[in-house]
Amino acid sequence: MYQPEKLKARRKELKLTQKEIAEQLGISFQAYSAWERGVKEPSEEKVSQLEKILKVPKGYFTQIEIVRLYNSLSNQGKEKVVVYARNLAQEEQAKKVTVMPEKLFEYHVYERMSAGIGASVYDDRNFDTVYFNEELAHDFASWVSGDSMEPKYQNGSVALIRETGFDYDGAVYAVVCNNQTYIKRVYREEDGLRLVSINPKYKDIHISYEEDPRIVGIIVGNFVPMEG
Repeated sequence: MYQPEKLKARRKELKLTQKEIAEQLGISFQAYSAWERGVKEPSEEKVSQLEKILKVPKGYFTQIEIVRLYNSLSNQGKEKVVVYARNLAQEEQAKKVTVMPEKLFEYHVYERMSAGIGASVYDDRNFDTVYFNEELAHDFASWVSGDSMEPKYQNGSVALIRETGFDYDGAVYAVVCNNQTYIKRVYREEDGLRLVSINPKYKDIHISYEEDPRIVGIIVGNFVPMEG
């Protein structure tokens, strides 16, 4: 297969003009120019002359380089090329093997729970279905809204809750009070609960025991959902 781009590149390497080569071939400048542009192809005779003028091996302008190089090798060399090419082809094919999709686990995530100023208590009849690549133990899951618990609990992430009641001061819990649910660090004090945000720009929230706050459970994990 004739390759006009190689003809042009070789001519430029030797710093020859189209006119100079055309004169050596005994043809018009326009005829030679058509060869370089790929509009027309030179005859076998003219290709042979071009190989001599431009000092390239036979087949340089008509063969794909790998074929030309292969044909120039000894039988032993050709055998080595075939073995190498076969191994390389097998490696490339192995890379194309379809990767099995990652197993994802389903979670039911209830109404948004506030990690900010508070939100309605979750309604167990309404939930979103999301997925994650780990199966994490929990009793129920809820959305985190707001940035008061960032960076650990991102806005829009899923909080996993174990209904354990209170365990120890400073842990992160889901607390329900006055039809609001909070996700905060909780400290039990003499007159009530102190809810502390991780984000320092938020002030502590104090809830009196007289308001009957209920610690639903401890936050045992969280994640950002993956596409299912």
